[in-house]
Amino acid sequence: ERLVSLVFGLLKQRKLNFYEIYGDEMIITAKNIIKQCVVNTVSQIEEIDTEVVVKLADQMRMMNFPQWFDLLKTIFSKFTIFLKRIKATLNTIRSVVFLVLDKNQKTRDLEDTLQKNSAKDSTVDTEVAYLTHEGMFISDAFSEGDVPPAAADTTSQRNTSPNSEPCSSDSVSEPECTTDSSSSKEQTSSSVTPGGVEMMISDDMKLTDLELVRLANNIQELLYNASDICHDRSVKFLMIRAKDGFLEKLNSNEFVALSRLMEGFILDTEQICGRKSMSLRGALQSQANRFVNRFHEERKTKLSLLLDNERWKQAEVPAEFQDLVDSVSDGRISLPEKKQAATEERKPTEFLTVEGQKYATVGTVLLLIRIILEYCQCVDNIPSITTDMLTRLSDLLKYFNSRSCQLVLGAGALQVVGLKTITTKNLALSSRCLQLIVHYIPIIRAHFEARLQPKQFSMLRHFDHITKDYNDHIAEISAKLVAIMDSLFDKLLSKYEVKAPVPSACFRNICKQMAKMHEAIYDLLPEEQTQTLFLRINASYKLHLKRQLVHLNVVNDGGPLNGLVTSDVAFYTGNLQALKGLNNLDLNMAEIWEQKR
Repeated sequence: ERLVSLVFGLLKQRKLNFYEIYGDEMIITAKNIIKQCVVNTVSQIEEIDTEVVVKLADQMRMMNFPQWFDLLKTIFSKFTIFLKRIKATLNTIRSVVFLVLDKNQKTRDLEDTLQKNSAKDSTVDTEVAYLTHEGMFISDAFSEGDVPPAAADTTSQRNTSPNSEPCSSDSVSEPECTTDSSSSKEQTSSSVTPGGVEMMISDDMKLTDLELVRLANNIQELLYNASDICHDRSVKFLMIRAKDGFLEKLNSNEFVALSRLMEGFILDTEQICGRKSMSLRGALQSQANRFVNRFHEERKTKLSLLLDNERWKQAEVPAEFQDLVDSVSDGRISLPEKKQAATEERKPTEFLTVEGQKYATVGTVLLLIRIILEYCQCVDNIPSITTDMLTRLSDLLKYFNSRSCQLVLGAGALQVVGLKTITTKNLALSSRCLQLIVHYIPIIRAHFEARLQPKQFSMLRHFDHITKDYNDHIAEISAKLVAIMDSLFDKLLSKYEVKAPVPSACFRNICKQMAKMHEAIYDLLPEEQTQTLFLRINASYKLHLKRQLVHLNVVNDGGPLNGLVTSDVAFYTGNLQALKGLNNLDLNMAEIWEQKR
């Protein structure tokens, strides 16, 4: 009630700049809110000696994250209450302004009505004069029996008062005459404010509609300014704490908590004030970008160290990593919560089982899977960094592919780790690790696609390029395994001589090397991949044997030499098909004989 009376008084005195003073007070109050919150928090922390550390900013920098986070939460809570009170106050002020504006409109409407009635009275008087004949009204021309009762009463009244003049005309009612006669007097109208207070608005409040509308708009703008002030003060509070790199050093959980708190406050202020304030959102995005850079660099450095110490031997799979993989179900990525230690710890397994398939893997790749899921989880927690995280994750996957290629295919592990040689087992294990990552790329792609705007879908092409690069790498490893045996065949079969005893030493050596190759890769690669690989190796073997037979001029003529070769080939075929998983291979050994032209 006091506020309404005050606003009416200010409007009556035309002191329309009161909102500017109110705006200045908002700034001062916002500063004091932060100052008081800091003082109250510091007073409860024993580790901070306020006599030694005098400045509030320095005192605040001495807080650890939980203490500082609670302080920020308190400030946001106080600011939210502050904005709600400002909104209630400004709504009351605007309502008073609109009441005056409404009264002006009604006054204008009334004046317009009176002017129209006055013009109408003049027209009717002319018509009456025309219809009057020798001082008699037109009603006198009717016989008494034809005169309507109302008309008769009117005539009677006129006859009883011959000297009285008509107020206006027969068509104007008596109340309107009364209003017209009193229109020159000062008017007052009663209005009820939102608070239920009845106020009398007098005519001497001479404010134009333009002034009132402009004032109402300025008051609404004041509410927007209040939101901006709270956001700007919050940004300064953040920047003071960020000076020593404090915010960049936060771990993922801490930054996610900070991000959610700030997002919540931003949404609350937008709901209260009805407009977005960009300063705090911009500060959050800036800190998020720094967080993404640090998050990525930490994990890329970690991956680099792991790769440089990887000996490319099959690793046992701890139960927690199997749980991690199991948590990615139906294409949904979510990190499982850490389980409390069970009474009996589960033993690690030899293989990682993914959707029914067994994957032999190395320790680095197990940790890489966890890192990949951390990127995906981070996007869920902080949606604003989705595009940045996609770019960084693409970079990480490309780095693993190129670096593992240098170390294994390029034999870099000989110098970096000190391996004596890159074995077929190392190659097969590397291939299987790459296949495991390829399995997850479509799932990762779908995870990011669901969180991107349609106009950002072009970024998903990174995953298509990565998949192609990984598959090319896998194909190169397979080609390398074939090339190893191809080199062996070239060396052994170039010295092959067709003579007794059978099987020859050359073929016994070849079968021995084939068995070693099978033993090295069979447990690492799926059976169908092993079969495909040995079909390619067999094709290489047939090519070299055919070339040597042509060189020795041995033909398929059923002669003694042909019989010796056939016996050696039968020995080779029997040994190869005796290997696990290769019993049904179609070796098609007839191709070793030169076809007659």
